[in-house]
Amino acid sequence: MNHEWKKSEKHIYLPPEKPGLIHVPSFRFFTIEGSGDPNDDTFAEYIGVLYSLAYAVKMSPKKGMAPEGYAGYTVYPLEGVWDLTPEGRKAPNGRFDKKDLVFKLMIRQPDFVEEGFAMEIIRWVKKNKTHELIDQVKFEQIEEGDCIQMLHKGSYDDEPAGFSRMEAYAEQLNYRRKSKVHREIYLSDARKVAPEKLRTVLRFMVEKLV
Repeated sequence: MNHEWKKSEKHIYLPPEKPGLIHVPSFRFFTIEGSGDPNDDTFAEYIGVLYSLAYAVKMSPKKGMAPEGYAGYTVYPLEGVWDLTPEGRKAPNGRFDKKDLVFKLMIRQPDFVEEGFAMEIIRWVKKNKTHELIDQVKFEQIEEGDCIQMLHKGSYDDEPAGFSRMEAYAEQLNYRRKSKVHREIYLSDARKVAPEKLRTVLRFMVEKLV
């Protein structure tokens, strides 16, 4: 039976439309870093490289490359950790230019994907898909720990209101946001879904106040 993250890990990937506290353990990811406006064509190239790796892992049995412990699963959704350049942080009232965005995109991998196999997949994709961005991909283990998250429905431009609700909720629980860096998990394909129907998990790390 395939591992379906939408069912077995619903608490992580399908939260309600109200803020909640969650502890996010360590997971393994293919990651790639960049900067600039996500509406630019080059942003799609970062995404494409990650998905080429993710699907190479999923289809590895057909290539005779499946690692020990391989089990069927649904490919995890794209995630992005977002920050701003120093110039962007100085923008008045948070009205920064999107060219000042800094991002780290990633796709989670199943537990059976260990570093040796991940490197093998990167080499295989590099051989079969010539793209300079492949050299920037890393395989990392990332733990977020305590976080506040919620499901946001609508345009990415409307997310600040959600973050304000999340910050207020954190304060009620005697937590504070660690930084303005935040994570987004994309449950919709922005190329195919109208902005008002987009579904995105918003999350940021928090720490308990003394």
